[in-house]
Amino acid sequence: MTAYDKLDAWIDAHFDDEVRFLQELVRVPTDTPPGNNAPHALRTAELLHDFGFEAEQHPVPQAEVHDYGMESIINLIVRRHYGEGKTIALNAHGDVVPPGEGWTHPPYSAEIVDGKLYGRASAVSKSDFASFTFAVRALESLGLHLKGGVELHFTYDEEFGGELGPGFLLRNKLTKPDFLIAAGFSYQVVTAHNGCLQMEVTVHGKMAHAAIPDSGIDALQGATAILNALYEQNRQYKNVTSAVEGITHPYINVGRIEGGTNTNVVPGKVVLKLDRRMIPEENPVDVEADVRRVIAEAAASVPGITIDIKRLLLANSLQQNPANAPLVQALQKHGEIVFGEAIPTSGTPLYTDVRLYGAYGVPAAIYGAGPRTVLESNAKRADEHLVLEDLRRATKVVARTLVDLLG
Repeated sequence: MTAYDKLDAWIDAHFDDEVRFLQELVRVPTDTPPGNNAPHALRTAELLHDFGFEAEQHPVPQAEVHDYGMESIINLIVRRHYGEGKTIALNAHGDVVPPGEGWTHPPYSAEIVDGKLYGRASAVSKSDFASFTFAVRALESLGLHLKGGVELHFTYDEEFGGELGPGFLLRNKLTKPDFLIAAGFSYQVVTAHNGCLQMEVTVHGKMAHAAIPDSGIDALQGATAILNALYEQNRQYKNVTSAVEGITHPYINVGRIEGGTNTNVVPGKVVLKLDRRMIPEENPVDVEADVRRVIAEAAASVPGITIDIKRLLLANSLQQNPANAPLVQALQKHGEIVFGEAIPTSGTPLYTDVRLYGAYGVPAAIYGAGPRTVLESNAKRADEHLVLEDLRRATKVVARTLVDLLG
């Protein structure tokens, strides 16, 4: 048997344990918001200890967490050092959006039906807590003379931008890996992604009784002008295309609108929250300036309206980096062997924590357990699920890749 055959056999023999590990992780909620994620980190550390892995606990100061809008964060690092050589980091995030409505399987039950494990974060991205952990266990089962080491980074604020997850670890010099594999899906190796600008726009008018509306200034009318201008931008953005496969064009989504006090009152204030996705070719500074201009010009078209604009998040895009070639080539080679089909490289319209590693010069690729698309997994929707065979095979691909890079 080759080393690869032995890895595959070990993963097959321990796959029930891997599934149980994932079930335990799914059963501890990490809804963000509110973002009370320390209990999940502590449970993860306990489970890792059972495998002989000691997880360093790196709590983020409570004041920073609260200012960020969350309740608790403990990031974990497991360091496995084998000898002199390169360090490969494997990062997955445990935080996830709340489950919402419409589930036919309880969101924290981790039920298995027809080869699929159901639950919030089963696919994104607690699945890769399991794939990465068991890939490292499989690697170590071979008893090979390895060069370098592996770090498991399990972090807890991707939904809020990652600055207190990987950003915290990197800023505080708690890690400096040579390569990174980050949580992803099994049928493609992602090497670039969109950036994201999130903004809050407060539209101010003047409240008045609905019986005498002319005595007020309708903030909703101002908000409508702004919305129309933003949606016109979306139409124009379709003419701006990216050269990165898998990424199309920029776009704006207005995801939340709040305002008014009652049906018989002219609304004096309306708040819009928007998300502007940036393709890798765009300059974030220019994008933000242009969005602010469009909003200001639209507001000025409605007499009496004033606005406040606050940036909530600016996440840079992940740029393609030729330095990740050894990582990408290994993932593609073993992906094709294990899955029996070519595993292409592509970009994704998502934004991820990987950009933070990229900013520190860490060559990275996004790969892990999951389907061909986010849509197939129901990530961020009811009945999120993971096909267990994808978990098994992705674990093999990652383990084989680690042998190539460290063996």
